[in-house]
Amino acid sequence: MQFASQLPVTLYKYWNLWGKALIGAQWLFTGRGLGASNQFESCAFIRSKAGVDYPDIQYHFLPIAVRYDGKVAAGGHGFQAHVGPMRSPSRGAVTLRSGRPEDAPVIRFNYMSTEQDWVDFRACIRMTREIFGQAAFKPYVKSEIQPGAAVQTDDQIDAFIREHAESAYHPCGTARMGRRDDPMAVVDADCRVIGVDGLRVADSSIFPRITNGNLNGPSIMTGEKAADHILGKGMLAPLNAEPWINPKWQASQR
Repeated sequence: MQFASQLPVTLYKYWNLWGKALIGAQWLFTGRGLGASNQFESCAFIRSKAGVDYPDIQYHFLPIAVRYDGKVAAGGHGFQAHVGPMRSPSRGAVTLRSGRPEDAPVIRFNYMSTEQDWVDFRACIRMTREIFGQAAFKPYVKSEIQPGAAVQTDDQIDAFIREHAESAYHPCGTARMGRRDDPMAVVDADCRVIGVDGLRVADSSIFPRITNGNLNGPSIMTGEKAADHILGKGMLAPLNAEPWINPKWQASQR
């Protein structure tokens, strides 16, 4: 979601050839400056409603109003929040296209294939509007660029989602870990491919379910753990740290 800014405090002033060259040169020769950051330095995990015992919405904030691929910027100072529900119930698949190994597989992400996804995304958009409507943002928010203040009904929000929803590049779970007698499992608890000798998989494809957040950290951990298995290292001492849960989660959203 994008908002126009009342104050000239965003990265828009660098959205020109000279500005980009200056930032690039500073990073190239000094390793510092705006080019040393991907600018996603503010994020949040929040609960969408009462009765949810974990943060099921993720945010990250960008101090410029620009498309996710960086190709198109809004015409002036602005900022945006990328928001989406965590642990979507939709499920896709990667399957063989044919018996020929040279043929590319069939990849179906199957986004937004359950009604719950639509319900959750509507909640995300309305929650974002509430956040940027707070007094703390009043000096900065000029207007809502997209989806726009006129987009209010479920059908209007659904049309916006259908046009603008993106993946954020975090697919996983196509070669899930499980017991050797599980017909849906590809690898066992030691990351060994079931039925194949001398082959392991050590990446996010082995996750039985997507994690509640970005996959980079868990993927690194998976590689480290697989390396321990290969090297024959023993188990680390158990550490079962309990996450903090709002004691009022059953009755209150915040």
